[in-house]
Amino acid sequence: MSLQFYKYHALGNAYIVLERETPPAPLSNALIRRLCDRHYGIGADGVLVGRREARAPFSLRIFNPDGSEAEKSGNGIRIFARYLWDCGRVGTEPFEVSTPSGAVLCRIENSGGAVIVDMGRATFSNSAIPVTGKTREVIDEEMRIGAQVLRVTAVSMGNPHCVVLCDEIEPSLAQRLGPLIERHHWFPHRTNVQFVKVIDRNRIRMEIWERGAGYTLASGSSSCAAAAACVRLGLCDGRITVAMPGGELVVEVSPEYEVTMTGPAAKIAEGMLSSEFLAALDGDAHGA
Repeated sequence: MSLQFYKYHALGNAYIVLERETPPAPLSNALIRRLCDRHYGIGADGVLVGRREARAPFSLRIFNPDGSEAEKSGNGIRIFARYLWDCGRVGTEPFEVSTPSGAVLCRIENSGGAVIVDMGRATFSNSAIPVTGKTREVIDEEMRIGAQVLRVTAVSMGNPHCVVLCDEIEPSLAQRLGPLIERHHWFPHRTNVQFVKVIDRNRIRMEIWERGAGYTLASGSSSCAAAAACVRLGLCDGRITVAMPGGELVVEVSPEYEVTMTGPAAKIAEGMLSSEFLAALDGDAHGA
């Protein structure tokens, strides 16, 4: 027995795409970790699992490389949309993809070169993110990490985010503070973390620490959360270019905080997982 796989990336954020004939059940942590391992598996920042529907709405589940399941991933959704385009199952008309945090509307432009995703409404409500404490919007609050005091804004895009405004950013900042904020006691479900420098009213730069994945070259939902936070804080206008180490996305934030993301996704490879590989994974899964 073998299994077809596809590997795509969105600005350097790589995912493996798998499909199943029946509604996908959660995969074992051992299987996800092995698939994402660049030494013993294919190597990726996560796994996308869909059903073999012929038409929309298409179902999608998203798994982090540590085996945990994510509610939503902007890059993952763009990759899955591009995969559906490559398979000939969607055209230029908008189509719906269902995720654990709700349905999103996607459309393909420029002959597959750009994917536009309506990511839903950003919210700063602590109960929706969630963030512990009294009922409030978590906007420009003080957070202490050891002796360091940060100003943070928390956002939900269907998954949790913590936006940290900085005068200067670099990868080492995200790698040092990201894991501490991800597991901070404010966030009972952990959180994605964005370190953001505002360049002007239409451009920001960002370094990212992703929940369950670590330091990441790019993130779609993080871009949306950071853009929404900058608009809410009055620092940016409604159309923002988000520059990350892996490349750039364009995020539009409406007055009601409905967020639309536009960016690329590209195919890297496709192939078959061998029966030997799957047998080893099955053994690991039963032993996990």
